[in-house]
Amino acid sequence: MKVLFICHRVPFPPKRGGKIRPFNIIRHLTAQGHRVTVASLARTPEERDEAAGLKDHCERTIVEVVPSAAAWSRTVAYLPTLRPSSFGYFYSGALARQIDTELKTGAYDLVFVHCSSVAPYVKPQVRPSGAVSIIDYGDMDSQKWRDYSTHKAFPWSAGYWLEATKLERVERNLSSNFDLCTCTTRGELDSLRELGVTTPSDWFPNGVDAKFFAPSDEPYDKDLVVFVGRMDYYPNQQAVIDFCRDVLPRLASRRPGVKFQIVGADPSREIMELGKLAGVSVTGSVPDVRPYVTRAALTIAPLQIARGTQNKILESMAMGVPVVCSERASGGVDALPEQHLLTATTADDYVNAIARVLDSPAERARLADAGRQRVLTQHSWPSSMQRLDGLIATTIERRKRAA
Repeated sequence: MKVLFICHRVPFPPKRGGKIRPFNIIRHLTAQGHRVTVASLARTPEERDEAAGLKDHCERTIVEVVPSAAAWSRTVAYLPTLRPSSFGYFYSGALARQIDTELKTGAYDLVFVHCSSVAPYVKPQVRPSGAVSIIDYGDMDSQKWRDYSTHKAFPWSAGYWLEATKLERVERNLSSNFDLCTCTTRGELDSLRELGVTTPSDWFPNGVDAKFFAPSDEPYDKDLVVFVGRMDYYPNQQAVIDFCRDVLPRLASRRPGVKFQIVGADPSREIMELGKLAGVSVTGSVPDVRPYVTRAALTIAPLQIARGTQNKILESMAMGVPVVCSERASGGVDALPEQHLLTATTADDYVNAIARVLDSPAERARLADAGRQRVLTQHSWPSSMQRLDGLIATTIERRKRAA
């Protein structure tokens, strides 16, 4: 098949959530013998140049640079309209024109869109009549903004509520332009269906490269707790700030030698200030998170806002490092609390769960092995892509029958 793949960020290098899933889909489609053209946005010329890393994984790339200043200007301009502001953030007139040309002249068999924010680039009147179209919502962005609205103070809460409301309507309406809608988890699929979407919908999970994210033979630090994630992302910021304020002091009184390390790119000033607390360190961007994770006794993901799959949890489990996370964060991972990871709700819950791992090498080893095995069986990219292949084949057959 000839495939046009449209995504909102250059999916290379695949080092963050918004890039990992589309990269693995693109790589898989190409490995299956399909001819894939990737159309995407970049914020800087340097990010555009990173698309060269896709040359071994697709036939060609189309990337347009939209500087952050221009993106934010359009975001604000969309506020008084019915269009979601996030659509303005990810819009490029130049990219839209190129995609129109591709759809008119490219004789594509499959148009695959990752993320609702770039779905408007695929206009029904332009799309080839014989092409099958799929939108992969991944996570339901409207519900993420709704979550934000309950955690932010006014006027930000009102802004996020407005964006969620507009996006819910658009996500529902956009689905009718496609032959199939997909999501990352069963929970996200439920959210999509609750919007009243009638287009056939399903899900396929995120995976993890278990060869790359593998256990280490090096000894771990029995007092080290680690959080991994981009530190310019509000849910991550909220998680570590609350942890340092509510959990760490109680944990330190129980285990005086405990250390907490925050590993992630672009920490804000408030996050950097946490590094002044006793036992806390902030690394900023690191070339490779694996040594930081495998050196830890455990990792945490105490997220109050968590949509879809938390790749940080999968990667830690794959490396044989136990995870203590919120119930919300665990919902996007096919793993059972107490068997493959530990969950917590209150500060005391977190203290007890973390101390349980720190106090018992045997318990740590049990969770490490169980978590690794669960990832191998439930979250491998090959099995996820096999599920996607089935969804594509079913959609093509359904389209043929309808024709």
